[in-house]
Amino acid sequence: MNAVQIRSAEKALSVGTWLIVGGAMLFSILTVTPLMERHSPKGWEWTAPILPLVVDAAVVIVVRLDSVLAALGGHGGRWPIALRWMTGAMTLALNVADSALKKDLVGAAVHAVAPLLLIVTAETGLAYRRAITAAQAAREAQLKAERAEREQAANERREAQERRQREEREHAALLAREQREHEALIAREQTAREEAARREERERAEARERAEREARERREQMREQQQAERERLEREAAQRRELEAREREARERREQMREQQRAERERQALLSAGPAVEKQDETRARATVRAAFDAGLPVRTAAELCGWSVGWVSTRYQEHRDTPTAVPALEGATA
Repeated sequence: MNAVQIRSAEKALSVGTWLIVGGAMLFSILTVTPLMERHSPKGWEWTAPILPLVVDAAVVIVVRLDSVLAALGGHGGRWPIALRWMTGAMTLALNVADSALKKDLVGAAVHAVAPLLLIVTAETGLAYRRAITAAQAAREAQLKAERAEREQAANERREAQERRQREEREHAALLAREQREHEALIAREQTAREEAARREERERAEARERAEREARERREQMREQQQAERERLEREAAQRRELEAREREARERREQMREQQRAERERQALLSAGPAVEKQDETRARATVRAAFDAGLPVRTAAELCGWSVGWVSTRYQEHRDTPTAVPALEGATA
């Protein structure tokens, strides 16, 4: 039986015990209270339930503490036994008293069922709990012994393994020592060969360094000569670029002046043409309005020069004011 089954059995025992205790207490209170009411002084009938409650409370204490002591494997001595039997006897006497006084043997037997069941259940439950506790203790002792045996076997296996590992380490150390000695001999021979090779390599490296140094000096001289030549060519190229830039700026200024003169001539030609005899085409009219706008002429004068309405010319003037950087379209205006 495992721990889960043991806990399940203890739970079933505890639930059954308390169900019997609760039923017996309820039955005892309902049976004893009328008897106590008839035997209480007048005016004190309300105290009738106190006695059955006190006796039943003692029963609860006995059952509860006995279960705790049994679970712990303890024993309370003679007094708990005396209290258990005394409360059982009191409960039995109180339950059968009314029927016994009436000489009702059947009633006395019927009312004796619950107290007797309570007494036997308390004793049986105590015995069950002690048996379960003893079984648990025996099982724990068995498990502890098995665990000790397993630990001892594990310790023995571990010690044997440690001995094997120690022997293997000693053997490995011996082999390693022999290997190191062999490797040291080989290393000494290798070191001698490497030393000779290093000396030869060092001599060859020195010869290469001398040759490389001479080659670097020659390359450095060539680089200096090439650098001087590049600097001379760059100075000449810079002078040429500067001269070309000045010439380009002079050409651009001359071209700009020619363009301004041409635009001025075209503008003067448009303004000096006088009032238009007929309405100009839109391209020429726009050029005329632009020339008049640049010359600062009034809108009406510009309208007379191009032959278009004052409103149309006012709209063009407003466009020129909104876009002051616009270039006048004079190409073909004099055609």
